[in-house]
Amino acid sequence: MCGISGILQLDGSPADASRVERMIGAILHRGPDQGAVITDGSAALGNRRLAILDLSPAGALPMRSHDGRFTLAYNGEVYNHLVLRDQLPALRGVNWRSTSDAETIIELYRAEGENVLQHLRGMFALALWDNVEQTLFIARDRMGEKPLYYHRGANVFAFASEIKSLLMHPDVPRESIFTQQPSLLAEYLAFGYLPAPHTAFERIHALRPGHMIIVRGESVKVTPYWTPPRPADSSPVTDERAAAEQVRAALSESVKQCLLSDVPLGAFLSGGLDSSLIVALMKQHSAHVKTFSIGFGGDDSFNETPYAEQVAKRLGTDHTTFRVEADALDLLPKLVWHHDQPFGDSSAIPTYLVSKLAREHVTVALTGDGGDELFAGYERFYAAELARSLGKTIPRSAWRMLSHILEAVPEGSGYYNTIKRGRRFARAASMTPAYAYFDLVRLFSADLVRDLTRAPYDPAALLFVNIAQKATLPDLLLANMTTYLPDDLLIKTDRSAMAASLEGRAPILDHALVELAAKIPANLKLNGRTTKYILKQAARGLLPDSIIDRPKHGFGVPLGAWLRRDLSRGSASLIRETLLSPEAQSRNLLNRRAVESIIEAHASGRRDHGGRLWGLLTLEWWHRLFIDQFPAESPPNSR
Repeated sequence: MCGISGILQLDGSPADASRVERMIGAILHRGPDQGAVITDGSAALGNRRLAILDLSPAGALPMRSHDGRFTLAYNGEVYNHLVLRDQLPALRGVNWRSTSDAETIIELYRAEGENVLQHLRGMFALALWDNVEQTLFIARDRMGEKPLYYHRGANVFAFASEIKSLLMHPDVPRESIFTQQPSLLAEYLAFGYLPAPHTAFERIHALRPGHMIIVRGESVKVTPYWTPPRPADSSPVTDERAAAEQVRAALSESVKQCLLSDVPLGAFLSGGLDSSLIVALMKQHSAHVKTFSIGFGGDDSFNETPYAEQVAKRLGTDHTTFRVEADALDLLPKLVWHHDQPFGDSSAIPTYLVSKLAREHVTVALTGDGGDELFAGYERFYAAELARSLGKTIPRSAWRMLSHILEAVPEGSGYYNTIKRGRRFARAASMTPAYAYFDLVRLFSADLVRDLTRAPYDPAALLFVNIAQKATLPDLLLANMTTYLPDDLLIKTDRSAMAASLEGRAPILDHALVELAAKIPANLKLNGRTTKYILKQAARGLLPDSIIDRPKHGFGVPLGAWLRRDLSRGSASLIRETLLSPEAQSRNLLNRRAVESIIEAHASGRRDHGGRLWGLLTLEWWHRLFIDQFPAESPPNSR
């Protein structure tokens, strides 16, 4: 795994290598093993490398072709690159200098140009400069496992794996987008992240998954090269056993190719279905497997480590359980620095900590990311279907009344709190299907967004409804696959792992498996109230039924309890000190009374606003670190 940065002078003037040196210096954590900048006329490409494959000097990055025509800056792993060398006629006569997948990409681009992307299986963000055609070719993998950001200025096109790297270039502006576009602030509060191609910065864009950029002269063209397939509708005529066997075989193949590594490799094991199935398949291909899980003090309803230990014992892995007493507020500045943007998903806390601890043992870790999006694993899919069904007999006005009644009932901060879940369902059931589903997933409700901001409407809901269309299960799966998965889950995994110089790999997101999963009928994903039905059938015989059939449990921390403990300190509370500070109020972004109301409702125990407070805290710390004064090339110290 690596980090890339680079520039192209659009007027053809010579590129300044020192500027790219500063850019890659800001992402040293992504590649502590090796780094360099190659300048070629108006282009300069830089790399920081975490060496995984071909540890010899011949695998160094960025890589220049044997004839000097092509230069590649590259982040990722193409798992099938050695197979391509054997299978594709265009590559059979190449005199290879390394066993690196980077060299395979260069020579395949030489033969097929931008069609190179159609052959690659894996995760990647790459930039390739062709000094004959004077063309910069940039691409991001199909599912969005690896990030890529860019800025097009008057005279320069700049790109990087992380935004902080772009900000090191003097011509890239450092301006908050929220002051100019209140609707995007409303989107952040609703989603908990900004959907691509937007970022929190003016004139800095995220390249969407499955897209490429061609820069030639002053022309910058962004186009898709792959589109996620729409999942199939329900079908009563299906060979369930054959479908389960296909899924198991495809996932086994993907796991096998993800084991390609010249450095120590392991897996995150939460004890849930996805990570447990990945580990079970790893054991079929490797005798010795290291696994890692993490637990936290404060609320046992968030602790999954006993399930992980049960799976590890059953499969015979070399298992390590980490149990920590974390201080979320202490980690806050560091996590915001690594994410570059406000980020409301508090599961970044355990993901970073387990990555940091696992890095002491391995350099690569497989994850279970993607199973819920491909196979309908979230309970909210069932909740949306239930709300649609009940809406045929119970009027929305009745659900609205029940929601208002439940507003008066205090709620706890436990993972399975009944009042919190019941009120959210009642409120969703009072809405049309697409709005209902979005209400089940959003961070701040429409009412809270309106209270907090100057946004005159609910732009996030309109955006989601436009994607989800009729809100059938296939619509919702596609919406999750194109928003929440790449813009939240995969960003979280990439930043958390890379902060620890650890490579994360997601076998479930192999695009061949994604395309297979899309063809499976919806009723084999959500079967009655059984989520992830076909994946569970594929896991039978590999895992205990008690693991396969246990309720879905997200990867989280007892954030509500942690933050309530801070608020019990009264005026000495770090939350109050941060969100009600003169600096925060001077931004004129959020209504102070609304912020105070959220704080006091959480402190009193009337509401569990832990996740929402985390979203507001990351928003304020992002302004402090990136807008008020941009930090040096290393993360800030803990509070």
